[in-house]
Amino acid sequence: MTDLAHIRADIVADPSNAWAADAGYEPVYVASPDARCLIIGQAPGIKAQESGIPWNDASGQKFMEWLAVDESTFRNPAMFAILPMDFYYPGKGKTGDLPPRPDFAHTWHPRLLQQMPQVRLTLLVGDYAQRHYLGRDMSLTERVRGFRDYLPARLPLVHPSPLNFRWQARNPWFTTEVLPVLRQRVHEEIGGGL
Repeated sequence: MTDLAHIRADIVADPSNAWAADAGYEPVYVASPDARCLIIGQAPGIKAQESGIPWNDASGQKFMEWLAVDESTFRNPAMFAILPMDFYYPGKGKTGDLPPRPDFAHTWHPRLLQQMPQVRLTLLVGDYAQRHYLGRDMSLTERVRGFRDYLPARLPLVHPSPLNFRWQARNPWFTTEVLPVLRQRVHEEIGGGL
């Protein structure tokens, strides 16, 4: 059994995830020792949880557009690793999905990241990932607007959810300034320039 397989078995066996095993849920993430880009987002939605495929929804389609990659490239673990802040669907809240469990990433990300030495670019999608990896001293908009401060290794992004259309309308610089740099950095790492 590989180190990554051992970690996956530990995640499934962890008592804090027993509720997910009881529901028949598998952890939803992608990790490979060959991955060049890492995507860290919130937690899988219900479609991703039920299919076992991360970003398996309208947000994933929009994200692929932002990255300027096709689905086969996006799903290639040698290109993209995907580690949400929680690997299980957290359930429905009053205004959307519940947040990821606050201790989950602290527990599992370090072990998985040790197994992915080729990662050169980490995309931090949404406030939960950014607060964990970049700190809490700024708003999501401030972090995304200041994306150049984190390059070349990290790039903070707003979530590509269709529900974020108001944020994108208020911040047109995201399309004109951030997306071209996002595409350039991704393609520098996975090969094939734009």
